[in-house]
Amino acid sequence: MAKAVAEIGVFGGSGFYSFLEKVEEISVETPFGEPSDSVTVGEVAGRKVAFLPRHGRNHQYPPHAINYRANLYAMKELGVQRIFGPCAAGSLQTQVKPGDFVVCDQLVDRTTGRKDTFYDGPETTHISFAEPYCPYLRKIVIETAQELDIPVHERGTVVVIQGPRFSTKAESKWFSSRGWEVINMTGYPEATLARELEICYVNISLITDYDVGLEGHPEIKPVTHEEVIRVFNENNEKLRKLLFQAIPKVSGERTCICATALEGARF
Repeated sequence: MAKAVAEIGVFGGSGFYSFLEKVEEISVETPFGEPSDSVTVGEVAGRKVAFLPRHGRNHQYPPHAINYRANLYAMKELGVQRIFGPCAAGSLQTQVKPGDFVVCDQLVDRTTGRKDTFYDGPETTHISFAEPYCPYLRKIVIETAQELDIPVHERGTVVVIQGPRFSTKAESKWFSSRGWEVINMTGYPEATLARELEICYVNISLITDYDVGLEGHPEIKPVTHEEVIRVFNENNEKLRKLLFQAIPKVSGERTCICATALEGARF
């Protein structure tokens, strides 16, 4: 396969399956099986961008069944060095409102059984994951959201649950009591697999609802998939504007922690 087909990647989430126009569709084979879909490649301000819907274009893969390793490996095969990861997410704190964007800086993994490493042996690798998201890309996304007057939280912790069910009230109250801001089902292992491939990765959480543990707030109601899609669709144009304005700002040189993640990590 030809290398360096694209330099920037975007993973689409619920309700955001179309990103680029005048694109070429590319099927990518990986040692880890098939990605969620073919990858579409187009241009944004002269930059080659690859887009892959993480759930598949027909939303055929629930969060626990996504082949995250194949998705990340496919991006790497195409030459992608930076990935924007927008996703639908719920709020665990009343100050984080539906319609807000959260550019997370921390992650808590509550998933089970997902394939979350490329290193199953005999080679052993222990990457540093203290700062799970690329600081360079986070800065670009935050600044761009502010320029566009998009309500944005500059940091936050996302707790990633297994799904496909939503949380119980007891679970949600526990997450909220820890001070975590965002709840999602796909943020892990996407971020850690990107780090193992030395790809920069930024999370953009699009808040669609208040989670069920936040009782007593007048706007709170039980979360449903239909409500998630409705609010996410309302944010699609904001997200499109943000990505189209942020992507041209990305420089070619990489001096962040992501670019050298494997140095000293192999045993």
